[in-house]
Amino acid sequence: MHRLADSLRARVKALKTLPMPPRPVLYYLLALLVGLLAMELLLVRLHGFAWPQKAWWEVLFWGGVVAWSQRIAVRLPLSASISQLFVIALALVLLFPSWFAPLLVFAFYLNPDLGKPSYPWFKDLFNRTQNALATGLAALVWRFFEENRLHLGNWDLSAGLGILGASLGFFLLNITLVSVVIYLATGSDLKKIWLENYRWLAASYLLLSPMALLLARGYENPLVAGWGGWTVLFFLIPLYYSRHYWDEAVRLREALDTSLQLLMNALDAKDPQTRLHSERVASIAKDLTQAYLRKYGDTLEKNKILDPDVVYKGARIHDIGKIGLPDAILFKPGPLSPEERALMESHPVRGVKLMEPAKVAFTRAVYEIIRHHHERWDGRGYPDRLSGHEIPLEARIVALADAYEAMTAGRPYRRAKTPEEALKEVQDFSGIQFDPRLVELFTELWHQNPIWRDREVFLSLSTSPQPSLEWPSPSPSAQDSRTLDE
Repeated sequence: MHRLADSLRARVKALKTLPMPPRPVLYYLLALLVGLLAMELLLVRLHGFAWPQKAWWEVLFWGGVVAWSQRIAVRLPLSASISQLFVIALALVLLFPSWFAPLLVFAFYLNPDLGKPSYPWFKDLFNRTQNALATGLAALVWRFFEENRLHLGNWDLSAGLGILGASLGFFLLNITLVSVVIYLATGSDLKKIWLENYRWLAASYLLLSPMALLLARGYENPLVAGWGGWTVLFFLIPLYYSRHYWDEAVRLREALDTSLQLLMNALDAKDPQTRLHSERVASIAKDLTQAYLRKYGDTLEKNKILDPDVVYKGARIHDIGKIGLPDAILFKPGPLSPEERALMESHPVRGVKLMEPAKVAFTRAVYEIIRHHHERWDGRGYPDRLSGHEIPLEARIVALADAYEAMTAGRPYRRAKTPEEALKEVQDFSGIQFDPRLVELFTELWHQNPIWRDREVFLSLSTSPQPSLEWPSPSPSAQDSRTLDE
């Protein structure tokens, strides 16, 4: 009796120490479980409760394939990962009754991290549930095309359109559910989660979806030794190696981001007075972009996409061309000679050339920010003397953010202005150096007292490490002979 009591106490203690998710995540998980039950009832109602016409060992074979797919998952940013389970799930949709395929995915989803502290029970349950839900939606789409045949002349397009539609449905629901749970768990920007982790995978989903059709047809019509399982294993070989493309793409993106961060840290480390310059410029520029979209988003040119995250990324590396400039010019306390000024004004073009090898990783807008963030509304900027709306909108936004940050940070050749003085100067140069519409928006944002308004507040709240290199303070008597945003 004492042993039984001790055992019960041990189990109660274990339950008390069981890791629990944040309350919003727990409620979300419960809602997904209810949603899975509703999905099963809907599939049974629409397509009946037919039992699989397959032997038990065939069910185990496909369950093993589902479990295997988790062994080749690809790690993504923001603590997420993605596997090629979707191809297997789509094949199950074609081979088994609609209600059975989601349950098979739920039961045999075996993550290799199961049991580790980094992979608690609620994370495993979430992954099982959301993948089963996505499989259920794929089954609904597939059966729709099966029951509503589409023909183009003598061609039956139902299978092709059905598998593409099922793949798209699986992708959209899977990505949405995962993005929401990351948002609830971390508080990260929902759109950023989507863009950083998944936007670049959409093409892979659609391109690999026909593989599911081949797996299912190959299983039903054996090519080797009279059993379709050999055909499935044969087709899984290229599927396995395609995983390395995803894995390498993630590694390359992370390596590129790290390299750029190191370059910007190196530039900031040259002069502690300009510490976190690019980060503050990026914060201002992103807020200004979001304000512009709220107020003028409907007036953007056709096919024009203004993305706050793209502007943020471009602002972070807008001064990367200064990496190659001599310190004697960057930190000269007095006026620049004509030759020195020409060299200083070459840094936007130098930046574009420096980033040329990374062209596949950035949109055109990032390069436009680097090249044109010193153009002026009146056409007296550099390097291309663009004016007005000839200057890309993203570059106009970063130009204003860069000027405000530079004025409030100070430079070796001039003292730092107060936030109020800098705002007044930005307003004075409206229609001269800056886009008047952006100045108006910037003024509205400034009066809302964002953390970037005061540089000292921004630095104190920043989590970025301070570079340790020291540089002499500028002379208070130095003459200010340069433009606002140098």
